[in-house]
Amino acid sequence: MKPRIVFMGAGAVGGYVGGHLHRAGHDVTLIDAWPEHVETVRAKGLHLTGMTAEENVVAQPPIIHLTEVQDFSKQRPIDICFISVKSYDTEWATMMMKQYLAPGGFMVSLQNCINEERIANVVGWGRVVGCIAAAISVDMFEAGKIRRTVPKGGANHTVFRVGEVHGRVTPRAEQIAEMIAGIDSVKVTQNLWGERWSKLCLNGMRNGVSAATGLGGNDIDRHDAIRRFSIRLGGEAVRVGQALGYQLEKIGKLEPEKLALASEGNKAALEEVEAIMLAGTNAAARSDLQRPSMAQDMLKGRRTEISFMNGFIAEKAAEIGKPAGAHVRLTELVQAIERGEKQPSPDHLMS
Repeated sequence: MKPRIVFMGAGAVGGYVGGHLHRAGHDVTLIDAWPEHVETVRAKGLHLTGMTAEENVVAQPPIIHLTEVQDFSKQRPIDICFISVKSYDTEWATMMMKQYLAPGGFMVSLQNCINEERIANVVGWGRVVGCIAAAISVDMFEAGKIRRTVPKGGANHTVFRVGEVHGRVTPRAEQIAEMIAGIDSVKVTQNLWGERWSKLCLNGMRNGVSAATGLGGNDIDRHDAIRRFSIRLGGEAVRVGQALGYQLEKIGKLEPEKLALASEGNKAALEEVEAIMLAGTNAAARSDLQRPSMAQDMLKGRRTEISFMNGFIAEKAAEIGKPAGAHVRLTELVQAIERGEKQPSPDHLMS
């Protein structure tokens, strides 16, 4: 019997991965809190698009409202529950789904930020697996429609990294990777925490900057002052991660140490980092439609994850006595915009 898979959260990432897994023949059910999205998928299917014609498909996964989750008590228990909600919703979503897990069932954090500990506080460390979607850039731009705004990684870039919190390779981690391999490139990592912090560095460079300025990814990288502010964010985050003892992986296409040196004024490193960032702004590398998830939330009037990205980096930096002034500044700025005290503008990061 196929494992029963549920996605708690069917937004951009959860809907993209869950929809494609269902198309591949897996037993998948989606759950989402947006009623219009649920009803649209039920009536018209889940429209998944990308940068190539073959990526434009319609999936027909079962999808339910949050209010219908109680019906799981009458159904077969869940073997694998992907948690794909915003970080601030992690605890309640995990608690809701915990009661429906099979005895050997487990949860997979398919989220931005570092949420494995929050999930473990509810279900225990033995029932938590991490799954990182690196540089996938997907956007649910309207109910029932999710688009990917960067090319598939394939052999050039490993998009998905699945790992256990203890770092050992296990059958269940390999099982998740085998399923995801039909969507895009994937590996089982023995360095989940290093991978997580590296992704946090990348998110810390891009999400809040886009939310604060209103600019998409390409426009951020083309803007000299804002690009260099992003580099400062990345360098600070790298130094905090190194001090915490993480074995950092590449930050997108950037070497962590080179990024840190660039942020600290090393001219050669800065030139190399900027060249890589500017090379990523061409149409083949990234669509001009690409906006990080936090900018999408800002446009929709939703709460952002700034406290769990730049705010989290700033908190960890303060705990160990490392500087992270750029993260403190960006966190406060995005929070002010959320409260309606400011409007998104590139001017905020010009000085």
